[in-house]
Amino acid sequence: MKPAPKIGGLVPFSSCDYPGELACVVFLAGCPWRCGYCHNPHLQAREQHDAAPQWDEILIWLKTRRGLLDAVVFSGGEPLIEPQLPEMMHAVKALGFKIGLHSGGSYPKRLQECLPYLDWVGFDIKSDFMLYEKVTAVTGSGAVASASLKLLLAGKVALECRSTIHPSLHSEDELIHLAQILSKAGVQRYVLQSFRPAGCIEPALINSAQLHFPQPATLAAIEQQFASFEFVPTLVA
Repeated sequence: MKPAPKIGGLVPFSSCDYPGELACVVFLAGCPWRCGYCHNPHLQAREQHDAAPQWDEILIWLKTRRGLLDAVVFSGGEPLIEPQLPEMMHAVKALGFKIGLHSGGSYPKRLQECLPYLDWVGFDIKSDFMLYEKVTAVTGSGAVASASLKLLLAGKVALECRSTIHPSLHSEDELIHLAQILSKAGVQRYVLQSFRPAGCIEPALINSAQLHFPQPATLAAIEQQFASFEFVPTLVA
């Protein structure tokens, strides 16, 4: 008998986690990376959270949400860490929901297994793939992220790439170079989102955040690389 999926939490209603759709968000527990700016560090450990429902309970609840919700989004942590994720997506698809995924692409093989079920993906790009370890603190993380992005682009899944940025982790030139890499790869929509101190457990990052990063000229250079670009600033006290 397979162990139950490890659930970190459930948001029963969201209008912002799947563009244009009303969704619930299932948070899966566990992440192999240790990004300093992570705003969900409580989901890094691979363990079922006591306050979270079991997956079987979520499936029963989802049957009552048909006609009320459009989609189910799997997030984390890193949802691809869950071995049963393809089976979970299959069960959700059978109920008639669209499926979204928030992922950093840590497990390309499992992502490939999930591709037939996916309708939309929010893909987290940490930095230039050659510089990933600076953000994730894990050797080889850039290679698997790059492989996952190639799978998504080849699979023609509706895709939004986004990067959380911080002046201690990304220079202005690195951001422009990253945009060029993604544009050349075929990314159409890209979102830059400023570091958010909420949830961060790294005082050095909190104390070194800047209000005016990146500069307008950098944003302009990035914007021209994509059919759709958005910058989401965060005010830092």
